[in-house]
Amino acid sequence: MPNDSNNYKDLWKQYQKTRDPAVRESLILAYTHLIKYIAGRLNIYFGSNVEYEDLVSLGVFGLIDAIDKFDINKGVKFETYASLRIRGAIIDGIREMDWVPRSLRQKSKELEKAYWEVENELGRSATDKDIAEKMNISLDEFYKLLNDVNVSSLVSLEDFLEQNYEIGVDVSASNKKDRPEYEAELSELSEILADAIEKLPEKERMVLTLYYYEELTLKEISAIMKVSESRISQLHTKAIMRLRGKLARQRSLLDD
Repeated sequence: MPNDSNNYKDLWKQYQKTRDPAVRESLILAYTHLIKYIAGRLNIYFGSNVEYEDLVSLGVFGLIDAIDKFDINKGVKFETYASLRIRGAIIDGIREMDWVPRSLRQKSKELEKAYWEVENELGRSATDKDIAEKMNISLDEFYKLLNDVNVSSLVSLEDFLEQNYEIGVDVSASNKKDRPEYEAELSELSEILADAIEKLPEKERMVLTLYYYEELTLKEISAIMKVSESRISQLHTKAIMRLRGKLARQRSLLDD
């Protein structure tokens, strides 16, 4: 049902006037598709670590919060407002469960570094075997590591691709933004990232395109590429590790 239908408008007016729980329930049902869509997109970070239904459950809290705080008189599109609340509720829920121990975050850094060093040395995209040998682990251990570190990249990766390619840039640090060279540095990062994406292995580049630019869910990407959802999740993680590895030097320069 379109968001500008009379039915939706009537529901909103009725709820803001009465705060009737039954009306709120009708609004929740009307916008449940938002939760399913956002959970389906965030699911690319978790592979087999977290059930899709668990993400949906967390998202419900975000939708309820959005409905309770939304003001129809401000002219803001509810879908946009609610999507931010739903996504935030899911990420907050994951953080509270503390599924990313410090040791795993360290492993993520090691994997990122391995991709950078191997690809810099070989002058080509590193294979799974190359990275496994660099980290002195078996291929099975490498694939398990990919699944595990995916969770640790949830916030940083989506943020840096969706916020103008600001990889590793602390946008809240006003002292950096006030510097004359800030825009030049950011522009350089954008160019480096664009070049790095272009040089990704074809399947990894396709996953990023379908996810970040076409905004498809994990399930939709899996259907298009005709491989399992866990395989898509692995391709996504490898692409991210390559990009973060290649940008490590530039990121450290920005932090100086």
